[in-house]
Amino acid sequence: MHPIHVLWATPRSTSTAFEWMMRMRGDMACFHEPFGECWYQGDDALWPRLEEDSPRQPGLTYDVVMGRLKAAAEKRPVFSKDMPQFTDHLWSDDFLGTFNHSFLIRDPAKVLTSVHRNWPHFVMKEIGFIELRDLFDQMSDKLGAPAPVIDSDDLLEDPQAIVEAYSAAIGVPFIPDALTWEPGARDEVLWYDKKAVWHKNLINSDGLKPQPRKAGDISDAPDWVKEIYDVCLPIYEYMHGFRLSAA
Repeated sequence: MHPIHVLWATPRSTSTAFEWMMRMRGDMACFHEPFGECWYQGDDALWPRLEEDSPRQPGLTYDVVMGRLKAAAEKRPVFSKDMPQFTDHLWSDDFLGTFNHSFLIRDPAKVLTSVHRNWPHFVMKEIGFIELRDLFDQMSDKLGAPAPVIDSDDLLEDPQAIVEAYSAAIGVPFIPDALTWEPGARDEVLWYDKKAVWHKNLINSDGLKPQPRKAGDISDAPDWVKEIYDVCLPIYEYMHGFRLSAA
């Protein structure tokens, strides 16, 4: 079986743009949050805000998702972008040993303010910072060294250097041409976002291009969002200390 590379991220962390870049490589079967699809809409959906009229997909289970990933890996390497809170109930040695793990972090002020614009009533479990650190620590312990971590701000400031460092860290060739693409529909990443509310920037983008680093600002957020920020910030700062840097 070929490797199954999983990038674990939080919401609103440039993760789908990074996934799109991995799709542009052309040498991997790529998946967009397959465990998330199950967490939100599957037979055993665990989404904390699930309601009777929430979208569902009968027959979608975690075993089905794992089967799809493994079937794809029989033919070629696999890349999947997902979020750790979707799978923390599955973290056996057998489950975790199936994947080549890496991590994407972003300043929680930017994550939380972005999420709040579209989800004014989200809960901590949907953000995934706690689970991200837990999984990072578990995999780093197993590896005997820090698992690969990239920071969204570093990625946007110098996309080519960070993608090159990431490629080396997970053991795949660096493909510079994958950093550019044509603007347009992104149906492959819209199973949840049918109206493309969350992915407008990606749809209009033409690649990972250098962008000036900007500070996050949580000052205008509601108090309950600031309380979540106070939990997430030390996690971000901790993982930030292990991030890959430009060569």
